Amino acid sequence: MEQLLSVLIGVLVASSVYLMLARNLLRFLFGLILLSNAANLTIFVAGRLTPGAPPLVPDGLDAPIGDVANALPQALVLTAIVIGFGLFAFALILAFRAYQSLGTLNTDEMRVAEPKEN
Repeated sequence: MEQLLSVLIGVLVASSVYLMLARNLLRFLFGLILLSNAANLTIFVAGRLTPGAPPLVPDGLDAPIGDVANALPQALVLTAIVIGFGLFAFALILAFRAYQSLGTLNTDEMRVAEPKEN
């Protein structure tokens, strides 16, 4: 299962790099989201996939009983998902405002401060 997820991470990173190299701002944002998902999946796989029980500590004990799942990668991925969603929402609003102001999403044509090349 971990080998399949490793291949999936590689495909996500490759497709995100392809999208981020495009000259379209919206494709860049979608590539950024794919890269964020690949990083989240990498953290999740690095925590080892176990069919263990949830990491709950029973009353009166100091540690969980038996084989339990690692809660740290799950907490890190959940935090990264929330931060990634906030970043995507902010970047999407910036792209929308740029489209309203400039009339294009092509990054080569978004030259407000730079003079045009002859």
